[in-house]
Amino acid sequence: NLFLFCMYVCMYVEVISVITNDGRNIVGTLRGFDQATNIILDESHERVYSTKEGVQQLVLGLYIIRGDNIGVVGEVDEELDAALDMSKLRAQPLKPVIH
Repeated sequence: NLFLFCMYVCMYVEVISVITNDGRNIVGTLRGFDQATNIILDESHERVYSTKEGVQQLVLGLYIIRGDNIGVVGEVDEELDAALDMSKLRAQPLKPVIH
């Protein structure tokens, strides 16, 4: 249940990654959520992947994601994440979810 996961994350985890149904990857500090699984992220940024250049990180700041637009939520290992050289990463952008 995503609601229970969010409760756990708010208590113990600082940074999460959210993959939205339209294929966006948003990373930030979880500050809150509600019964509809709307999520509030602080200090957030979107990671834009490309096969031609490194990962772009677009600053979003305080950001709200509607629960019906969330595909996947996961905990970010901040130590491992900090060790990644985003300028050298190449990847295909995610495709939107088709229902």
